[in-house]
Amino acid sequence: MLLAYGIARAANHGWGNATTIGLIAGSALLVAAFVAVENRSPAPLLPLRIFRSRAVSAANATMLTVGTVGFAQFFLLTLYLQQVLHYSAIKTGVAFLGITVVIAVASNFAQLLTTRYGAQRVLIAGMLLSAAAGLVYARTPVDGHYFWNVFPGFLVGGIGLAFSFVPVTIAGMSGVAPADAGVASGLINTSRQVGGSVGLAAVTTIATTVAAHGTGIDALNHGFHVALYTLVGISVLGAAFAAAVGRPRPVSTAEPELADSAYVLKEAA
Repeated sequence: MLLAYGIARAANHGWGNATTIGLIAGSALLVAAFVAVENRSPAPLLPLRIFRSRAVSAANATMLTVGTVGFAQFFLLTLYLQQVLHYSAIKTGVAFLGITVVIAVASNFAQLLTTRYGAQRVLIAGMLLSAAAGLVYARTPVDGHYFWNVFPGFLVGGIGLAFSFVPVTIAGMSGVAPADAGVASGLINTSRQVGGSVGLAAVTTIATTVAAHGTGIDALNHGFHVALYTLVGISVLGAAFAAAVGRPRPVSTAEPELADSAYVLKEAA
């Protein structure tokens, strides 16, 4: 919360502001304190040994980017539809039905493809599709039209988000002993929330800062474009993290046996 607030505050008060620096530094100290306490605790809330799994570590790093892209794109596109195209709140909600339906349908295929080809390949494809959708969104004009300028991005982006959320969740649960399944599940969901909150604060700050250098609707739309291009870069970074997921390392015979795929898919759903 301190980090998200500090980043959001920078839009109005600047990065060199003492309070902004204090908030960001305070968040770093709290994270360091949490790691220190967990490392010494006999019964840690988050056993740090779980990060020894490359699949778990890479999956959570990827989920940070997935959360950022998912939350921030929806937020920026909502502002674009309402403040640039002057849609009402109801019309904006109806407009988002397009990507909602695509995600619902594509999620079923994502699970099947992940089972057949593995989480890594599907996840990389999903992040690259999200990047492609971001490029579409970043070219939306001031006098744009929903079906020509926004809906194509919804089609590609909906598939991209479905092909990201499903395999990254499965990867985050892979190679984990049943005793750590609950921790792994909570961790991957926390990564999504942290990525969404901090990422949203960051891109909002970027959009606001850029728009402040101009006036009128053109400046506002330019701010959205710069923020969306930033999300394209984050999506590509997520694809790089996804490439590190690899195949999960089976647990040793001394550890509880690996949860079967049906249990992992259930957790992902």
